[in-house]
Amino acid sequence: MTGKDEIEFKLRGDHVPLCDLLKLAGVADSGGQGKALVAAGEVSVDGRPEARKTAKIRAGQRVACRGVTITVVA
Repeated sequence: MTGKDEIEFKLRGDHVPLCDLLKLAGVADSGGQGKALVAAGEVSVDGRPEARKTAKIRAGQRVACRGVTITVVA
């Protein structure tokens, strides 16, 4: 973790699976840890709790986890 509260993530395709986004943004150390965070109810997408570990996250969405907000941009 870099200690930032806001992270901007540049999307390479049309979407990224939620567990992978958490890993790529540095919130989780691995995809497995990302899945565990989702399963524990620690992740929200656009202000709503998200329980799908591989939910498709697209440009314009905001993901929050452990005090960090990730804004996904195209």
